[in-house]
Amino acid sequence: MDNQINKIRIEVEQWLTEFNNAISLNLSKKDAFDSLSSLFISDSHWRDLLSLTWKIQTFSGKENIIENIYKCILDVKAKKFSIDSTRTQPREVIRADKTAIEVILSFETIHGNCEGIVRLIKEDKLPQKLKAWNFLTALNELHVKDNKNSNLYVKDLKGPNWQDLRNEDTSYKTRDPEVIVVGCGQAGLSIAARLRQQNIDTLVVDKHERIGDNWRKRYHSLKLHNQVHVNHLPYMPFPSTWPTYLPKDKLAGWFEYYAESMELNVWTNTTFLDANYCDVEEKWDARLKLSDGSIRIMNPKHIIMAIGVSSVPNRVEIPGIENFKRKVIHSVDYKNGIKYNGKNVIVLGTGTSAHDVAQDLCVHGANVTIVQRSPSMVVNVEPSAQLPYLLYSEGPNTEDCDLITITSPLAVMKKTHQILTKKTRDIDKKLLHNLEKVGFKLEYGEDESGWQFKYLTRGGGYYFNVGASDLIADKKIKVIQYSDISDFNSMGLKLQNGDEILADLIVMATGYKGQGYMVEKLFGKAVNDKIGPIWGFDKQTQELRNMWMKTKQPGLWFHAGSLAQCRIFSKFLALQIKAVQKGLISHN
Repeated sequence: MDNQINKIRIEVEQWLTEFNNAISLNLSKKDAFDSLSSLFISDSHWRDLLSLTWKIQTFSGKENIIENIYKCILDVKAKKFSIDSTRTQPREVIRADKTAIEVILSFETIHGNCEGIVRLIKEDKLPQKLKAWNFLTALNELHVKDNKNSNLYVKDLKGPNWQDLRNEDTSYKTRDPEVIVVGCGQAGLSIAARLRQQNIDTLVVDKHERIGDNWRKRYHSLKLHNQVHVNHLPYMPFPSTWPTYLPKDKLAGWFEYYAESMELNVWTNTTFLDANYCDVEEKWDARLKLSDGSIRIMNPKHIIMAIGVSSVPNRVEIPGIENFKRKVIHSVDYKNGIKYNGKNVIVLGTGTSAHDVAQDLCVHGANVTIVQRSPSMVVNVEPSAQLPYLLYSEGPNTEDCDLITITSPLAVMKKTHQILTKKTRDIDKKLLHNLEKVGFKLEYGEDESGWQFKYLTRGGGYYFNVGASDLIADKKIKVIQYSDISDFNSMGLKLQNGDEILADLIVMATGYKGQGYMVEKLFGKAVNDKIGPIWGFDKQTQELRNMWMKTKQPGLWFHAGSLAQCRIFSKFLALQIKAVQKGLISHN
């Protein structure tokens, strides 16, 4: 084993020596290009997170990479690419069905300390020479340093103590924050914590009464469907004694504790009404409605929308549903099924919320019919849904796992999830067969790329089975197709075959509006049109559109996603805002 590790290290060091020589100023541009060309395979990918381009973007194809990376390296004077001896050491791995040597790197630029990963493979034509397949470069820390005020020890015993100073800091009586963050879920808290550590004055505002209410107020039985070790927030991992799948109220309580421990400035019961940008002063006029009903106008440099991918209920207009004279609610308003024992309920939709609501109603004794409007993807929560996260239980710490995770560019990530989707279909084939037998229609995403790509492109359309699918397969929850409905009437609905389904309640599990809806509401149509779509992949950059990067509207940023995404990308968003504040990059 030691001989194999040494052999890998020697081969990696050889590649790094040649790479460092190629980017030095000792070679002509032609010689540098020729040298770099020998170090990458034709179908290679380079993903940069701020370190060389000040952008989040991916370049694919050897010629495209070499042309861009050489110029960028010279611009920021990148140097000293080397194996990071403090991180997981070079090792042989399998990524997207390719065997590669995965190496965590460190390097420097004029702006800061950087990190990265190179995945090296051996081509069939030259099996003796390692070449780069995936290359990640990422800014880790800016050279700019601020002297933080430490209030750990106060000599003046008659003066304010720590709590007094915190109250004063949070009140904003005599100043405006540099940044306003809208929303204090995982997105808002993670970016506020990162900015706090960058010494950027940040205020988080949220309409709810308490921090964590975005989880606390959801339906009674809700738990996270991925495992605890994937979901840590920055700087403060969950206790090792915590359950594998976090209940919503436990997570909500942690959010409150996190905000207090990280000394985050949060105003709850505060509604962000709207904002207008002043191009001359490069500041916002932002209107906030405070808990006492008064209006406060603040002038931050930056506004970060952290309201999430799924925040505004999409209350779809279903033709004919106005004929139904009993109760209709959206799934966001559903709490529990206690009072529906023995009653009839129709759940419209087959995403995660629909399944969870239907299961909760069923176990409380309701007669539940779920209406499927379009095919859905179903994955058993264990082991299938956890396969993409196996890296986090393989040995590397969370920081290294995060870096490894974001190394894969779009094409490689898609291939990986196609492989995983095929594997999960085989693991779950009995359940999937039984679902199809009772008329539940299945699909597996674009090009069978699976649930994660469904999330990244549309924010939903799948379900991690924690029991509802078994109830459907066993006909304890009935399923009908929306196309089979003839019409709704005062008591329920009528099917094309003449049958009627009575209902005391209809739950509309019809998803959520895109983030553009809130942009137009809060900033106006012109700003929304200027920015363009949010979420889903941009074909040119191969990255999520308008996420964690400068938008076409100066001073307006977006941060959203799973807890893991918020932990990882909050770092890069905070670094960009710090760079703007320090004049390293322009506000526009």
